[in-house]
Amino acid sequence: MFTNAAPEGGIALLMFLPIILYLALTAFCIYFIIKVIKFMNAKTKSDQERNQKMDELVKIVSQVKNIE
Repeated sequence: MFTNAAPEGGIALLMFLPIILYLALTAFCIYFIIKVIKFMNAKTKSDQERNQKMDELVKIVSQVKNIE
């Protein structure tokens, strides 16, 4: 009437659960690090462009002040 297939399957699942969780956590950490690196690269590029524009504005303002 009762079979032992279900409890053995559950025990096998519980044995592999820590390994599966460890692999999932490792994959998430790698994904997160890659996303952070991509964000920092984009931010660095954006900051460089902003600094170039600010330099151009400072030059224009100093030229206008020299004319007056």
